[in-house]
Amino acid sequence: MAAFDADRGGATGAPPAQHRMRRHRQLIRASIALALAGAAFGARGAEVLVAVAANFVTPMRSIAEAFSAATGHTLKVSAGATGKFYSQILAGAPFEVLLAADDETPRRLVAKGHAVAGTRFTYAIGRLVLWSAQPAFVDDQGAVLASGAFGKLALANPKLAPYGAAALQVLRARGLAEALAPRLVTAESVAQAYQFVATGNAELGFVALSQVQVPGRQTTGSMWRVPQSLYDPIRQDAVLLAAGKDNPAASALLDYLKGAPARQVITASGYATAREASR
Repeated sequence: MAAFDADRGGATGAPPAQHRMRRHRQLIRASIALALAGAAFGARGAEVLVAVAANFVTPMRSIAEAFSAATGHTLKVSAGATGKFYSQILAGAPFEVLLAADDETPRRLVAKGHAVAGTRFTYAIGRLVLWSAQPAFVDDQGAVLASGAFGKLALANPKLAPYGAAALQVLRARGLAEALAPRLVTAESVAQAYQFVATGNAELGFVALSQVQVPGRQTTGSMWRVPQSLYDPIRQDAVLLAAGKDNPAASALLDYLKGAPARQVITASGYATAREASR
C-alpha cells in the first residue's frame, strides 16, 4: 500500500511537492497523447453522407470500399432519382456530397447556395441502352421499337431522371414518341426502370449501360447501344454540398473520384469520363 500513498512520500522516498509535480506532468502527457489519438481517428475515421444517382449504385459500391480502405473514411450512401434528391436538398436533407445523373442539378444547387462553388466536376458520362431480359429480343439497331412486337416499354420519369429524358429524346428522334405513348411504363428512376424489365413487367426498357454491363458479371438478355447522336450527352456531375463543406471526408471523396483507381472502375462499368471525352 505504501507505494500508492504518494502524497505522503511513502516508499518512493521523493518529497511530496516533487512527486505531485511529476504526477501532474504525467497526466498532462497522457492527456496530450489521448487528444492526438482522437484527432488522428477523427481525421481518418469521418463519415460522409452521399446522395448517388440510381444508375451509379453498382460502381459506387466498389469505389466506396476502395475509398474507405485508402482513407479510413466511411460512406453512408442513399441512391435515387436526381430530381428527387434536388427537392430533398432544398428542403434541408443533410446530404454532404451529390453524385448526380446530370450536370444541371449540381449547377442549380450552386446557384441557390446549397452547394459549394468551384467544387462541381463531371465524374462520368452515361450511356443509354435499350435492353430486354430476353435474349435476341432487342436487335442491334433498335428496330424492335417500330415493330410493335412488345406490350410495355419502361423508361425513367423524364421530369426527374436524365436517363428518362434521354430516352424520350430517342423516341422523338425516331418519330415514335406519340405512337408508343400508350405502351410506356414510367419509373421513378432508371434503377426502377431496370427492375420493371428484369421482372418481366415490361418486355424492354431504356436503362443505363452500367446496369447491364457489370464488371465480373456476364451480360444477360439483349440490348441496343443507342447512338449518342440521338440524345444529349448525359454528363454526370458531382458537387460538394453546403452541409459537407467542413467535413474533410466529403472533400476527400471528391478528390478520390478524380483519381485513377476510381476512373478505372467508372470506365469498366460502361461510362466514359470527361478526360476520355476530351481526347
